[in-house]
Amino acid sequence: MNVAASDLYTLKPRVIWNALRTDTFAFKMSCAYLFFEYVRPQAIWAGFDVYPYWARTFIILAFVGWLLDPKRQFVWTKITTGIFAFLTLIILSSIYAFWPEVSWAGFMNYFNWVVVFFVLTQIVTTRQRFFILLLIFLVASFKLSFYGAKTWTMRGFAFADWGLAGPEGFFENAGELAIQMVVFAPIAFFFMLGIKPYLKRWQVFLLYLMPISAAMTVLGTNTRGGQLALAAEVVALIVMRKHRIKMLIAIAMIVYVGYMLLPAEQKIRFESTGDDTTSIQRLLYWKHGWEMMKDHPILGVGYFNFAPYYNMHYANDMVIRSRAQLPHNIFIQVGTDTGFLGLAVFFALLAAGFFSMRKIGKEADISGDVFVSKLSIGMNISLFGYIVAGQFVTVTYYPYLWIHLMFVTAIHTFWHDERFKKADLRV
Repeated sequence: MNVAASDLYTLKPRVIWNALRTDTFAFKMSCAYLFFEYVRPQAIWAGFDVYPYWARTFIILAFVGWLLDPKRQFVWTKITTGIFAFLTLIILSSIYAFWPEVSWAGFMNYFNWVVVFFVLTQIVTTRQRFFILLLIFLVASFKLSFYGAKTWTMRGFAFADWGLAGPEGFFENAGELAIQMVVFAPIAFFFMLGIKPYLKRWQVFLLYLMPISAAMTVLGTNTRGGQLALAAEVVALIVMRKHRIKMLIAIAMIVYVGYMLLPAEQKIRFESTGDDTTSIQRLLYWKHGWEMMKDHPILGVGYFNFAPYYNMHYANDMVIRSRAQLPHNIFIQVGTDTGFLGLAVFFALLAAGFFSMRKIGKEADISGDVFVSKLSIGMNISLFGYIVAGQFVTVTYYPYLWIHLMFVTAIHTFWHDERFKKADLRV
């Protein structure tokens, strides 16, 4: 059943449920996949944990449903080409790696996202499907942010060495939870602005809790990278919005309040940045990672071979532990994993995600599509936040970027399909 966008924007549960209920089996399985990937009920409720492959099963069922759908579309974009080009380089890098067995052991870390991206972009081809899937993403993320904000508030905004922990999975670590909040907050904020004219006042206030609780969770994680990324997003928000003076004053007040809420221990951590052992070790990782890239420019030292290569050649430059970890930087990780070839493809994917949304956002602004116009801004600020946060953690093969690019591709698909249909009607 096709539901008018204006009806979806009201967020009435019955409207959304009817739209989902009457959609295809493939789309229902896509929604189930995203729910299990982000909410992870198997880590919350006993009984679900007896089967560890819920998300994988649902994405396979979605793919089967798409294959059996006589009305299926085949979607291929520049981003899709980049995703598969990067996969090709990872395969080649694994073959010629210094330790191929290490590479193949981690192969699914990226291949999983290739499958997810391909399947979801073939199925999520309409505005209705995109809206519902995005809503699942936002509600699942809000569950995390509300819990994080509540936990931080209940401990009196006090400092804790472990920060805040998410559920078992991709967001279990405080740093990884912070990045999910950084990715989620601007999308949630501009999503709310895009559908605000269709909402009641209490709904608007409720949706405001999404970015607010996300920001509070980032502060509560005590992670400098996540907090710096959040600050960078605030700056980007000022630059990209109209009425900058009013926005600057409002955000300055929010930033001041946020800074005052930071525990003294966290402020000391910021002041010691560059001199503490964690910072020194990361600088050494980056320095030697760059050397690895220059020494092996084509395909790097091998997919996931950074740590063993570092242990063999730079064992004396270990400050914290006796064995090296990952490089704590997405660009160094990609460069050492796949060389400058892979890094070029990775940059191309980031650029494609950004400029695709920028172009669609301008077109939506001209045509008066407030939802897409606003959301395009949130998507790009979200991507910017991920890039900033990614300079301090190794999260290349986590869901952040690949789910983001899936959403970008889905927007691109339904936007251009709608424009062609309008053009046909005019003819």
